Amino acid sequence: MITLKNVTLRRGAKVLLDSTSVTLNPGEKVGLVGRNGAGKSTLFGLLNGTLHEDGGDYSIPTQWRMAQVAQDMPETEQSATAFVIEGDTVLLAAQNEVTASEATDDGMRMAHAYMDLHDAGAHDAEARAQALILGLGFKVSELNNPVNSFSGGWRMRLQLARALMCPSDLLLLDEPTNHLDLDALVWLEAWLKRYNGTLIVISHDREFLDAITTVTLHIDNAKLVRYGGNYSKFEDMRAEQLELQQAAVSKQADKIAHLQKFIDRFKAKASKAKQAQSRVKALERMEKIAPVLADADFTFEFQEPANLPNPMLAMTDVSFGYPPLDDAPAGTPPTVIVKNINRSVHAGQRLGILGANGQGKSTLVKTVARALAPITGEITEGKGLNIGYFAQQELDVLRPLDNPMEHMIRLAKDTIAAGGRAVAGREQDLRSFLGTFNFSGEMVKQPVGTMSGGEKARLVLCMIVWQRPNLLLLDEPTNHLDLATREALSVALNEFEGTVMLVSHDRALLRAVCDEFWLVTRGGIEPFDGDLDDYQRFLLAEAKRSREAA
Repeated sequence: MITLKNVTLRRGAKVLLDSTSVTLNPGEKVGLVGRNGAGKSTLFGLLNGTLHEDGGDYSIPTQWRMAQVAQDMPETEQSATAFVIEGDTVLLAAQNEVTASEATDDGMRMAHAYMDLHDAGAHDAEARAQALILGLGFKVSELNNPVNSFSGGWRMRLQLARALMCPSDLLLLDEPTNHLDLDALVWLEAWLKRYNGTLIVISHDREFLDAITTVTLHIDNAKLVRYGGNYSKFEDMRAEQLELQQAAVSKQADKIAHLQKFIDRFKAKASKAKQAQSRVKALERMEKIAPVLADADFTFEFQEPANLPNPMLAMTDVSFGYPPLDDAPAGTPPTVIVKNINRSVHAGQRLGILGANGQGKSTLVKTVARALAPITGEITEGKGLNIGYFAQQELDVLRPLDNPMEHMIRLAKDTIAAGGRAVAGREQDLRSFLGTFNFSGEMVKQPVGTMSGGEKARLVLCMIVWQRPNLLLLDEPTNHLDLATREALSVALNEFEGTVMLVSHDRALLRAVCDEFWLVTRGGIEPFDGDLDDYQRFLLAEAKRSREAA
């Protein structure tokens, strides 16, 4: 078992763990949670041996084999399959011993080496590696492509596959879902449920934690507190504890009353549709854990839109895709992904965009956001349509050398130049607005390039809210957000009076925000009548069919 006894851990002068004790048993699946900066990744450093305790005693069985996802971006011309196979350290050692033994005349050593190679699973290593790669969303045609031919997010998926390939007694996963689509996420959940070793995972995805963990370890006030149960059970118990702290609860009464008000308002008008009922349950959950939400140090809200055109937009015989590359031969046709779409988006709709990886979810959102032009057909926009767009790569668009204040001043100038909001954008007003998103003091002058992913995502949200949109297009907005900020986003989206189109692998957010779903599949878009549980079953069935076809 893993034992921490009166352990103290520091990062620089800051004490992250202060004389704290906890025991983790073999085979337990543990969710490690706590606010950003609480010390989760530092504790991983202790567990993997890159850091040592500053006080107290830490022990882990010496014979345990450990696996974790390498954080560096792989640079190699190896094929995806060969790269993942190398993650099996036992197999690699056995192969090296075979090579070494063949260089000698020692027949007995060679016999043992070949036996060890067989025991290490050499006969099915390629099949095991390819099952992992396909499960994480790659195509069969990509199995032998060079690692360097993939984009950064896909190379990090290969690092994850490599970690899963490694035989281990302890598996450490730090935000494993960040680069995954919902179909790959569902596959990973099923794989981790079958994992026999001890698992410790840092994640800000509530449903992922609920599905796979049986113990929750909370870092709070430099202490480790162990809770029996998954993340929702932990939240329930923590809500009860906070309610007992009457002083804290009374201080938060206004925030709780505000939360209660919008929950009551939505429940009063909810339809009987399966998706809407799923959303009611999600909001009832918020009601139950109101003290936990009120305890969060960050909340925000979208401002009321200036107008609500209806319909927001109408698509007539629209095909979505990408134009030919600049260096493509003359006459190269565009790449069409979704075609012949006739749909409208109405005021107040809350649409979840579903679809397996590569089916065209982001392409749809980019085209509606005007980042791509339709290949054919026409998108007619309602008068006064004002889009707030959070793109998957939005964080890359921020200027790393500029600070939040410079971003806001530029946004204010661009908005006025475009004939939009007639606001002078005085620096003090912009500073105050940044303060509502926890950018206060010197942070408003801090270069964005030195900020965490969560802080950058919060700045993007701040810039979107300032524009007072009436249509929100959100493509994986939670990738860099911690659990508290995800809850704040969920509450803000529920209070938003405009229209929402949401692509996300965060099922808790989809359940809490969306009343209906569109499914992007096989070149078309169709309404999806089920809820997210039905969709997970659909994804698993599709994945099984793809594997069988492969």
